[in-house]
Amino acid sequence: MKRFLDTLRNIWAIEELRQRILMTLALILVYRLGSYVVLPGIDIAALDSARENAGDSGGLVGLINMFAGGAFLRASVFGLGIMPYITASIIIQLLGMAVPYFQKLQRDGESGRKKINQFTRLLTIGVTAVQAPGYIASIKQTAPNAFADTSTMWWVQTILILVTGTMFVMWLGERITDKGLGNGISLIIMIGIISRLPFAFLSEVKSRTSGNGGLIIFLIEIVLLLMVIVGCILLVQGTRRIPVQFAKKIVGNKQYGGVRQYIPLKVNAAGVMPIIFAQAIMFIPAAVAGFSSSTGGIFQDRYGFWYNLIFAVLIILFTYFYTAIMVNPKNLADDMKRNGGFIPGVKPGNKTAEFIDAVMNRITLPGSLFLAGVAIMPSFAEKLGVNSAFADFYGGTSLLILVGVVLDTLQQIETYLLNRHYDGLMKSGRIKGRGANAMMVQQG
Repeated sequence: MKRFLDTLRNIWAIEELRQRILMTLALILVYRLGSYVVLPGIDIAALDSARENAGDSGGLVGLINMFAGGAFLRASVFGLGIMPYITASIIIQLLGMAVPYFQKLQRDGESGRKKINQFTRLLTIGVTAVQAPGYIASIKQTAPNAFADTSTMWWVQTILILVTGTMFVMWLGERITDKGLGNGISLIIMIGIISRLPFAFLSEVKSRTSGNGGLIIFLIEIVLLLMVIVGCILLVQGTRRIPVQFAKKIVGNKQYGGVRQYIPLKVNAAGVMPIIFAQAIMFIPAAVAGFSSSTGGIFQDRYGFWYNLIFAVLIILFTYFYTAIMVNPKNLADDMKRNGGFIPGVKPGNKTAEFIDAVMNRITLPGSLFLAGVAIMPSFAEKLGVNSAFADFYGGTSLLILVGVVLDTLQQIETYLLNRHYDGLMKSGRIKGRGANAMMVQQG
């Protein structure tokens, strides 16, 4: 306890860190308050009554609502949350893989990054404008009596408000990144998820303690949840370096080096981004179907077999895609050569790049399979009788994002502490986030 209190005092003593924390909390407070501002012309009491009677707070609608921090079901001005921005970011990154113009922008450094951000913002407006009518239609279908006005002008102004709301949330995320602590967009997603945890927890407690033996089952669920959290921490942090001997073995190279050496490659170099990308893609059919429509097919049944199969496949594909973006074998080989590093038995330059590429292809597969398995775990929990809201925290999108964002934020705090010659947050070793590793062979 004394060490914990000393750490808090050290954090508060660093003026820049203190200001960043306060700025982050203030911007998050603005986001949470905005999520309770209801769209004009909608009777929230009638909407809540209709939602309760319809019982559609679970499934895909529940997941979308969790990402939006409850704003989706409240018909808030932030109802669509940050997901349109995530969708736009995915599209821009895909264009960067296929369109030469965007490839050039990615290579242009800071100026290229600014242009890419501008395209992403413009595309976010377009994505939100497409999703907004479906969102309004879903509210109208669920609670037609909640609308005081359904004229054309009301539709236009409501769509504009939803677009503005999403752009404002995006602006808050960018301000948190620039002036606050951690990655703003990720923090906003995390806050939206964690705001639903107390309600889900209390709902599960109530359902389990109402029957005989329910408390024991609940305690077992908590133990399993803690085990899943530990697994998610290991998955997010990943293996930070791979022995050269092991790397050569998996690519069929039998020439082992005499000195024990490591290549700082991670089994899970993509972190939780493949799940976020895949989930954003899975939201698109729901938007086209009007979100709460019963005709949305397999994309409406979040706990169904086909939904989870497609979700898992997308995660595997995005893991390879994001790893290819994060780890460039050619650049890695060049960095190793410039720093005097080498892999025993492998020629520097192109041969080293080919070797690293082969290793990455082989270690990414088990990492992607494990990531996909954890992502669809809530479906198994729901089938075993866990409340659907609480089941979302058994791995899946929510828990992995929570673990990843918390580790990244704590790592940034620890960096401030160590740079000011204070003790870090952990006694043994440093907190490992999802940051990139120094790309060179290390002596063991």
